Amino acid sequence: MYWFKRKYQQIKRVIDFLPIIWNGFDFDYIYSIELFKKQLERQATFLESDRALTLEAQNNAKKIRTAIRLMDIVYDEKYVEDVFTHLEETYGESKMDFVDTGEDSKFGGERLYTLKITNQNAINEIHQDKINQERGELIKLARDKQKRAHKILWKYIEHNIQNWWD
Repeated sequence: MYWFKRKYQQIKRVIDFLPIIWNGFDFDYIYSIELFKKQLERQATFLESDRALTLEAQNNAKKIRTAIRLMDIVYDEKYVEDVFTHLEETYGESKMDFVDTGEDSKFGGERLYTLKITNQNAINEIHQDKINQERGELIKLARDKQKRAHKILWKYIEHNIQNWWD
């Protein structure tokens, strides 16, 4: 009986992971993070269930859920996203265009283009330049925040992971 139950659980597990594996690639670490996050979600669900045996199971599940939330913040680049949300709320919708620079590339004769970002509520070019400068500064601060959050995430996981079992 145990053998059949175990095989059933293994098949369910493969089916659960299949979409992540199927859609993943080997050239980008983010797919490894997604697999790890999926495993943590499964583990937290188990620890929250009636099948968990230890008294620490619920507490460990909460810690795992905290790690998952931190992973979402770090790998979805929440702080950079917040910059764009703030700028759109303040200066209106952004529009991105690639503008021909009028120059050819040194490496093959192709035309060169530059990215031009304009905001709906920009009064003139000078105002738009100030908005773009603010955007650059805020993105730099957001990326620094992302780096700190990344370090905190992995220190948190390192500190707790060996206790995440039942």
